[in-house]
Amino acid sequence: MSATRLVLWRHGVTDWNEQGIFQGRADIPLNERGQAQVVAAAPELVAMHATAVYVSPLIRARQTAQAYVDIAGGQAVVDDRLTEINVGTWVGESLASVRILDPAAGAEMAAGRDYRRSATGETMTEVGVRVADCLRDIADAREGETVLVVSHGGAIRMGIATVLGWPYEASIQLAGMANAAWSIVARWHGDWRLQTYNHVPVDAPPGVNTEI
Repeated sequence: MSATRLVLWRHGVTDWNEQGIFQGRADIPLNERGQAQVVAAAPELVAMHATAVYVSPLIRARQTAQAYVDIAGGQAVVDDRLTEINVGTWVGESLASVRILDPAAGAEMAAGRDYRRSATGETMTEVGVRVADCLRDIADAREGETVLVVSHGGAIRMGIATVLGWPYEASIQLAGMANAAWSIVARWHGDWRLQTYNHVPVDAPPGVNTEI
């Protein structure tokens, strides 16, 4: 039996990424640089011969997946569990402004502890649970295959940490995923292993190494 490989690809850069603004579930598209990033990255991913593509419902992720589909063919399957973290009322705010608006969250952030993104948002631990549930379901459905999963930086990082059994405090030892970079996790006889983290294609324009 072959290992199941999930290639977790972060979307290309957006204007809000470059400006350091919380996007959350605001449907912000890729900018010109982001489109160039994913087009440059797609051939290297196509060479992995994924048998299926799963994608977050947000347009920046769907545009990223489309760069792959345009070469490889097929159709991406949308799964809501792969969406970005819900930041609630922080949408459109900068990190500096959030620390003023919500000093308690800012203190937790500085201390390296998980925190809720506004009163109506999610914690990263909650994101990890829902993304990991999705990854496990994909692995069950696609046993022994290589699958491309297109999502968001924090969602990918926390999904990886959760399937590996890491707590939040361990997860933040991983750097934030760069735009258009990917990581690979493999499941073999029920055990998950991290094979690649934050691989940035050589020919892709530089992005932003932040999860905002």
